[in-house]
Amino acid sequence: MDDLGLQKALRAAGGATELARRIGISQPSVSNWSRVPSERVLSVEAATGIPREVLRPDLHGVAARPDEIDAARAQEYALVAALLRRAPTPALLRRIAGLRGDATLLGLAHAALAEAAESASAELIAREFFDLFIGIGRGELLPYASFYLTGFLHERPLARLREDLRFLGIERAEGASEPEDHAAILCEIMAGLANGQFPTAAETQRQIFQKHLASWIGRFFADLETNERARFYRHVGAVGRVFIEIETEAFARAA
Repeated sequence: MDDLGLQKALRAAGGATELARRIGISQPSVSNWSRVPSERVLSVEAATGIPREVLRPDLHGVAARPDEIDAARAQEYALVAALLRRAPTPALLRRIAGLRGDATLLGLAHAALAEAAESASAELIAREFFDLFIGIGRGELLPYASFYLTGFLHERPLARLREDLRFLGIERAEGASEPEDHAAILCEIMAGLANGQFPTAAETQRQIFQKHLASWIGRFFADLETNERARFYRHVGAVGRVFIEIETEAFARAA
């Protein structure tokens, strides 16, 4: 194994077993990597703190960088995706605590999230994550397009999403336990579209957003923001809600 980015990720995580645990796949899958797969770059970056430019310079080096707006959009989607995938590690909380806000609504939401991360206990947040998204039987919230749009899981919205992803050449990750209409996976997909990991036209980004996110994910973030059990995660909900409102307006203007 001579890929520098993969070596750095493994060292930062403490080995293949721990890296696999952090990103939610099997240890043999990670051990079989010769380099970090393109579809795993964002989750490995979030789990280890190793920048995507180091993990896959061929995809995220200077020549491959998108413009500043798309890069910022990708980072926003990736942040929310990482926090919805699993409870944050202490390392991720330290990174979030370094976020800087400004006078915009999104900037204020960032500042509140950073403050919550700085004073938060990873153990308490893990319990909160369990209560909100896993639970005994089921969590407080079900972050799936099918559920928000039909009241049931694995329904037609998921089938339509899979058809469009297949057309784009985006395949379900090996060992993935969640269906593709999970909010975290949809945000990862949007991050990949924005940063060029999944090369496609800007119009395709708009179509994916409007067909598969716009009709429900803002409601999910609003529900997360106001849920009684959400202490740290209400700030995640606020960031997601405000960002989705910005994306909705931007895509509407581009139509």
